[in-house]
Amino acid sequence: MINWRNKDDNKNKKEDIEENRKHSDGEILKVAAKTNPNSLAGAIANTFRENDMVELQAVGAGAINQAVKAIAISRGYVAPSGVDLVCIPGFEDIEIDGEERTAIKFIVLHNS
Repeated sequence: MINWRNKDDNKNKKEDIEENRKHSDGEILKVAAKTNPNSLAGAIANTFRENDMVELQAVGAGAINQAVKAIAISRGYVAPSGVDLVCIPGFEDIEIDGEERTAIKFIVLHNS
C-alpha cells in the first residue's frame, strides 16, 4: 500500500516505505485529504506501466475529493498515448488503528 500524504509530512516516511506492498491484482494507493491530486495522478499513470489496474482507497469526504480529482487528472496524462481510463467505485471495510471503517475504493482500469 502506498500512503499519499502531504509532502511536508516526513515523520512517517520510513513507516510508509515499509508498509508499501503490491496487491495481487494491482497497486493499492491510500488517499488522504491532504494528498496532492497532481502527484497522485502521476502515480496512477505510472502504475499503468506495470499493472492493468490501480485501486485507490479513501476515507472521508476530503480524501474522496482528492481521489476523484486525481483520477480525472490522470485520464489527461494517459490519453495522448491512446489509453482511456475508467473508474469503478465501491465500498471496502478496512481497519484503521484497530477500528473498523468503511472506505470508498476506486478501481481504475483502462478501457479496452
